[in-house]
Amino acid sequence: MAEPSLADRHLYLVCDATFDRVEDALRGGVDILQLRDRTLTDSGLLATARRLAALAHDHGALFFVNDRVDIALLAQADGVHVGQDDLEPRELRRLCGGELLVGRSTHSREQIDALEDVDYFSAGPVHETPTKPGRASVGHGLISYAAAQARLPWFATGGIDLQTAPAIIAAGATRLVVVRAITEAEQPRLVARQLRQLLDP
Repeated sequence: MAEPSLADRHLYLVCDATFDRVEDALRGGVDILQLRDRTLTDSGLLATARRLAALAHDHGALFFVNDRVDIALLAQADGVHVGQDDLEPRELRRLCGGELLVGRSTHSREQIDALEDVDYFSAGPVHETPTKPGRASVGHGLISYAAAQARLPWFATGGIDLQTAPAIIAAGATRLVVVRAITEAEQPRLVARQLRQLLDP
């Protein structure tokens, strides 16, 4: 299999094991899928990761696992995503070498400037979101900073939906991470397609 690339990936969906319309989202234009679920046992997480990895790959999408490099490797994922309080990317590299793409969440200019040993990052949350309780929103300023300064692929994240996306794109984002906009949609495929249309006019 060819080495995965982020170059042409723009719509990144984060979901848990309860989201049962993943295929609709992939058909609508999601090209990166991440499993984030802290309620599952390790065996349940691995089984879900393997199922979603196969589904993502069948649709030409990349598959990532949140936090768990061991699950990502066992599930033959394309990458792992970590937060500021998780293992440092350089430590992840000791475990996975070059087998996985590594992404990291950032919430400030300083965190963006300090990035090392990652393949991409997310910047946010642009808006407050219940998926990250207690995390203050960063607004559009961090998005504009990332657009001007980043040398890596990056994704805007946090409270992004069809209503908020245009202003975030106007601030400089060309890639988006979404959660509830798709997982809670009555028509995930349609919402994914509409988000892609905003990104690919």
